Amino acid sequence: MKDTFKHQGMRQQLVEILVNKGITDKAVLKAIGKIPRHLFMDSGFIDHAYQDKAFPIAADQTISQPYTVAFQSELLQIKPGQKILEIGTGSGYQCAVLIELGAKVYSIERQQELFKKTSKFLPKIGYRAKKLIFGDGYKGLPEEAPFDGIIVTAGAPFVPNPLLSQLKIGGRLVIPVGDEVQVMTLFIRKGPKEFEKHELGEFRFVPLLEDKN
Repeated sequence: MKDTFKHQGMRQQLVEILVNKGITDKAVLKAIGKIPRHLFMDSGFIDHAYQDKAFPIAADQTISQPYTVAFQSELLQIKPGQKILEIGTGSGYQCAVLIELGAKVYSIERQQELFKKTSKFLPKIGYRAKKLIFGDGYKGLPEEAPFDGIIVTAGAPFVPNPLLSQLKIGGRLVIPVGDEVQVMTLFIRKGPKEFEKHELGEFRFVPLLEDKN
């Protein structure tokens, strides 16, 4: 569980790659420059930790590409103290970025194995979410709604209505929508039934799993 000068240097190179790819949000770049991404990966992949690539983690899931994490985080436009719901805790890397941005994070993971691992791991390296929940992301978290922002970190075949309904007026939902390839989609809630929709390019995510039990 070491973070060396070498790792820090590699992170700064990664930040430069993200700047060159068009990420401009200073707070997001600072968070990525600070979080030891190599600690979120199996030791065999440590050398790849600061490449701008997605990598496999437990339970057939992946740790998202840093560019994707930065892009989604930037779209949320987080202000410190805001309530953010994350669907798909995964390795916990995106969750750490949100916490670093000052968000109060509620995160839902559907894979038991990942949930157990990540809920122990995040506090160990100093990242405490408000709540980590084992459950079905399609349902959101009505008891904690409304949220300033909701981020979905897996490909959703459709936009779950509960997530739209759990946004505050002015709140933002960032969700990759589609089956094989996903379109990054931003919804901004303008009124009780009114949403502004933006489509922002194609990405590839692992599928968002529904609770089959």
